[in-house]
Amino acid sequence: MKRIAIIGIGAGDPEHVTIQAINALNRVDVFFLLEKGDEKSQLIELRKEVCRRYIAKDRVYRFADATSPDWARDTPDYLATVGDLNRDKQAVFERLFANELKDGECGAFLVWGDPSLYDSTIRIVEAIAQAGAQDIEFEVIAGISSIQALAARCKTTLNSIGGAVAITTGRRLSAGWPEGFENAAVMLDARDAYKSLAGRDVDIHWGAYVGMKEEIVISGKLADVADEIARVRAQARAQHGWIMDSYLLRLNDREKN
Repeated sequence: MKRIAIIGIGAGDPEHVTIQAINALNRVDVFFLLEKGDEKSQLIELRKEVCRRYIAKDRVYRFADATSPDWARDTPDYLATVGDLNRDKQAVFERLFANELKDGECGAFLVWGDPSLYDSTIRIVEAIAQAGAQDIEFEVIAGISSIQALAARCKTTLNSIGGAVAITTGRRLSAGWPEGFENAAVMLDARDAYKSLAGRDVDIHWGAYVGMKEEIVISGKLADVADEIARVRAQARAQHGWIMDSYLLRLNDREKN
């Protein structure tokens, strides 16, 4: 039997790591690292920093690297594209489990944020376990998501009193405000979808690299700060070569009625 731990490590601050995650880290023999190019090498280094900080000094562990599959983001059939990507990742995972993990050992993926939120690691590992070609069992350790970290950073809540919150994507927000919700937490927005709502009475809290030294946060009336967010976002992406951002939206009273 091979064991797999899928460990949420938070949104970028090593202090986001929970006690449960630390205990799990100290049971791991092999950490799987998926390389995504030089531009995102910082994300690998932050994972290694989590290990250095929290794993006992006498604990022996190792890293196993693999290249994350490429995929085309600007395709008309997004679901099919992601399905193909996950199949390619599954093949990578299967090779890692077969070649880098011995029977009786524990391997782990350190997942940015929380593994349950817009991440496919759980689905891929579950598919491998169900296929039965490899004898594995897995566990999932929750982490602090970027939207939780952003809400805390902005000293706000995800929901208004008695109100519901939609967790959605920029692609879906472009089609209109989520029906029946007063609040929205938006992730995976590569096209500044919030701009489509600039004519409405909406507050926004936007954050990039939340928890990291590069952190940027902008809050205000959407109509007042939308252009600033777009400008700062473009500059940050050009400077770092990558960006992780999310934002919270809230309808004001006249919009609710």
